[in-house]
Amino acid sequence: MSLGKLFGRSHGAPASAYPVAKSEEQWRCDLPPEAFHVLREHGTERAFTSPLNKEKRKGTFVCAACGQPLFDSATKFESGTGWPSFWQPIDGAVGSTIDRSFFMTRTEIHCSNCGGHLGHAFDDGPPPTGMRYCMNGAAMAFEPAEAGRDAATAPGRAVATFGAGCFWGVEQAFREVDGVLETAVGYAGGRVASPTYEQVCGDDTGHAEVVQVAYDPSRVGYEELLDLFFALHDPTQKDRQGADVGSQYRSVVFVETDAERAAAEAAVARHQARFRRPIVTEIAAARPFWKAEDYHQQYLEKRGMAPCHIR
Repeated sequence: MSLGKLFGRSHGAPASAYPVAKSEEQWRCDLPPEAFHVLREHGTERAFTSPLNKEKRKGTFVCAACGQPLFDSATKFESGTGWPSFWQPIDGAVGSTIDRSFFMTRTEIHCSNCGGHLGHAFDDGPPPTGMRYCMNGAAMAFEPAEAGRDAATAPGRAVATFGAGCFWGVEQAFREVDGVLETAVGYAGGRVASPTYEQVCGDDTGHAEVVQVAYDPSRVGYEELLDLFFALHDPTQKDRQGADVGSQYRSVVFVETDAERAAAEAAVARHQARFRRPIVTEIAAARPFWKAEDYHQQYLEKRGMAPCHIR
């Protein structure tokens, strides 16, 4: 008999009831041990041990298992309990069940996207809600408001993010453009926080391989970068580029503003004339960018290898 059953804990809906559903074996492989213990075994981390308890920056606290945004930093407060505490979750981000373990009755809080256990809620919090969502730091990750967009904070710099198949050759091509200041390869558009290359290659994180391009708008325009993006790959191939198959290789442009979206849509219309099949490039609102492992950065350049593009 499990401790949960012995002490009356309700584990809520079965895993299959959530949008992100995996076997416990899969979760164990994907999550660090402490995160697995908290999220999947309803464990509790020791008080005052999570770095997130002292996190003061603006940003978003997301589920460590699936990446779903859970709490805005504006709702975080110092409760003195030793666990990250918030007075309100993001709308629809969490669910609740009754937890009667350890001879107490409490409100257990879980991620509404994957069912992962986060912590408990109490009615002794500050205004305006009077609630205290007492969360385990191990169950969350923090995305600073500037995550992935640091290069855009300086004057004369902007950032664009493109997915056009394997990011190695795409990055090298953008690095050769006059006006491009920096590049980084990574992952975006998915559900998992801080994904690894192996996880993304498994094609179940929702992430695409992308290149983030920091550029000087006075030297190269966003439209010119879009034209290069469409020249580097076949945007009519869905969830693949040549022999590379999977949604991580999808054609995608992540946009920050309405102006960028309009420019991307215009580029699709402009380049459609080159193809007999319809362009399937996704134009999506910008999502957190997770920088890939160091060995992927400038991969071809470091090895003196020539890029290979699908055109």
